[in-house]
Amino acid sequence: MIAPRKLVFEAKKKENENLRFRTFLKCNADEEELDRQFSELHAELFEKYDCSRCRNCCKSYHAEFMSHEVQEATDYLEMDEKDFIQTYLSKNQVEDKYESQNAPCDFLQKNGNCILGECRPDSCKKYPYTNQPERMNSLLGVLNIITVCPVAYEIWERLKVVYKFR
Repeated sequence: MIAPRKLVFEAKKKENENLRFRTFLKCNADEEELDRQFSELHAELFEKYDCSRCRNCCKSYHAEFMSHEVQEATDYLEMDEKDFIQTYLSKNQVEDKYESQNAPCDFLQKNGNCILGECRPDSCKKYPYTNQPERMNSLLGVLNIITVCPVAYEIWERLKVVYKFR
């Protein structure tokens, strides 16, 4: 598995190849089969991977909270909801959700764990979304994700082998 610190450099080196592979998948892959392949590789690789040793996602992105997730987090942290929102979140002006104010995420601890534990928002729990359905419709998003998540990068590289792409 690629080291998190080398990820951006390696993904950038393969940028044109990755774009060609995306096009290849769009033209040649069966959508259901591709979802199954993503999901199987996701399960296999994440079973052995300790995300707390990387946390590139927490360092790069803002956590997104739906309203009910704000309440769950404030209950978990035993904070007043108004104080929690004022201290940590910004209202998304386009969608009905909140985002953490900072990247790296304010909830990321030095040991790589999230202070919200299992109360972290779904957007964080599901990242990098490689086991979610309809991957064919989000292959451009996958290209962004492989610059952040070593497991997603490895999934992408293994798919190239499966499809005998080079």
